[in-house]
Amino acid sequence: MSTAEGEVDGAAGPVPPRERGATRIADRVVAKIASQAAREAVGPLPQDAEPPYATVVVHHDDTARVRVHVELGYPGDIGGRCGQVRRQVIERVSGLTGMQVPEVAVQVERLHPAALDETHGRTR
Repeated sequence: MSTAEGEVDGAAGPVPPRERGATRIADRVVAKIASQAAREAVGPLPQDAEPPYATVVVHHDDTARVRVHVELGYPGDIGGRCGQVRRQVIERVSGLTGMQVPEVAVQVERLHPAALDETHGRTR
C-alpha cells in the first residue's frame, strides 16, 4: 500500500524517479504529432493535394528521426516552406513528447502549379 507519492509501506524512503518505471511513446503516435505539425506549417493545400504525412523512428535514447512527405503549390518559396515544416515539426514533437528531434527530412512528393489567368497569362 502506498502512503505517499513514491513511498511504499515499510520502505526506507521514496523511490528514485529512474526506478519508478518509464513511459514509451510509440513511433506511430510521434508520427501523428509530426503529421499534424506539418499540416499546420503547410497551411491551405492546393486543390487535389494530399495532406502531409510523416514516418518516424524513435531510438531508445528518446530521440526521434522524422521524415515528412508534403505536396506544395508552385510557384513559391519551396525551401522556405520546407524550413517552416521542419521548424514546426521539431517544436511540436519535442514540446509534446520531450524527445530530441535531431533530424527532420522534408520530402516534396509533388508540386501543384497555380491556375493560369487566361486573360493575362499570369498565375492567380
